[in-house]
Amino acid sequence: MGLKISIMGIVMTDSEFLDHAERLLAAIEANCDRINDASDADIDNQRVGGMVTLVFGNGSQIIVNLQKPLHEVWMAAKSGGYHYKFDSNQWLNSKGGGEFFENLSRYASQQANLPLLFSA
Repeated sequence: MGLKISIMGIVMTDSEFLDHAERLLAAIEANCDRINDASDADIDNQRVGGMVTLVFGNGSQIIVNLQKPLHEVWMAAKSGGYHYKFDSNQWLNSKGGGEFFENLSRYASQQANLPLLFSA
């Protein structure tokens, strides 16, 4: 039986966290493929284990990585670093700063200088 951690009132085992986090990382990769196919954006996405690095045409990066012991997903963009926790439905910024994919869309759009839409 895995360790259970209470996050925002939600109790998850390590394996439940990894299931939700894996879906998030897979969605990021699928969104990059869709965006590259449908637009002039050229987002190079590289995944190593629990980390996805998005590299934009201008060389800027967004890094998303799993923080397994904390049951969090961290995102580092030019605008700063952000922590997200799963609330049983979506990944929310731990400081009340919104939903993960909305924020990823905003930060990626800023860094690519193109309107980009990421979704779960």
